[in-house]
Amino acid sequence: MNEIQPLHLFGETIEAGESKTISMEIAKLTTMNKLKVPIIVERSKLPGPIVLFSAGLHGDEINGTETVRQIITKKINKPKRGTIICIPIINIFGFINQSREFPDKRDLNRVFPGSKTGSLASRFAYYIVQEILPNIDYVIDFHAGGAQRFNASQIRIEKGNHELKKLAEIFNAPFTLYSKNISGSFRNTCDKLDVKMLLFEGGKSLDLNYEITDEALEGTKRFLHFLDMLSVKHSVKKVKQNSIYIEKSNWIRAKYSGMFHGIAKAGSYVIKGDLLATISDPYGKIEHNVKAPNEGYLINVNHAPFVYQGDAIFHISTQLES
Repeated sequence: MNEIQPLHLFGETIEAGESKTISMEIAKLTTMNKLKVPIIVERSKLPGPIVLFSAGLHGDEINGTETVRQIITKKINKPKRGTIICIPIINIFGFINQSREFPDKRDLNRVFPGSKTGSLASRFAYYIVQEILPNIDYVIDFHAGGAQRFNASQIRIEKGNHELKKLAEIFNAPFTLYSKNISGSFRNTCDKLDVKMLLFEGGKSLDLNYEITDEALEGTKRFLHFLDMLSVKHSVKKVKQNSIYIEKSNWIRAKYSGMFHGIAKAGSYVIKGDLLATISDPYGKIEHNVKAPNEGYLINVNHAPFVYQGDAIFHISTQLES
């Protein structure tokens, strides 16, 4: 059996069998207080893959942070073999400010691989790529829907990547969406560095939903079990239904501005003509029906109390994998 090598992160060394929390210190608050991003590392004495569980690339997507927190508190991050690294909050500025972006108004998930001398967000991306990713074999990055849009639990992968398809099958979220890697995203950078990433989406911003969290945790345990990393202290629930693979999908957009009254729920299956929502004026005179343009699964539902013409209100599948 190969000897497990020391792990080096941000100037610190973590030996085999060691547990350590280290801090990523890149910038200070405007008050000159230090800002530390905790990185929780758990290593087995047995060699194996190095897995990263990350959340909070967008500071307001706290359901992902809750998922990684529970991975730690339930000790799912203590591996049978290999190493598990947890970063519950990457964009700690956004988390503090309950904001998606960094203080420089940039989306961290659009500036990878970053720059050592660039904007604040770009510098964070740079150090993640330079210091963390060279050590990593697999990543699960946890996200939630933005702007009051609620995502059904889903894994997103690029079509044609057979290894990621296999990992998505193991994770077995209720839905798996094929989506292209976006330039500047964490996922795109991982792909270029041959780090295998599953992107999990579930819930909405500034909200905790424990059904979504439970689905994420069960998928995580299946993922670790497949890699022979899950401690024998944890059990894996029997899968009741296989993930539904979505080839293509469309956004349904509001044709009118007004108060939004959603009826259909995220994850539900609808047929063409089903009533999904109504949009009304505040004065009790006008009410517009929103109907399904086709049959399919609703993988995202807008929870906002009012909408403007053109706002995305439902994300519906248009083609399933055959």
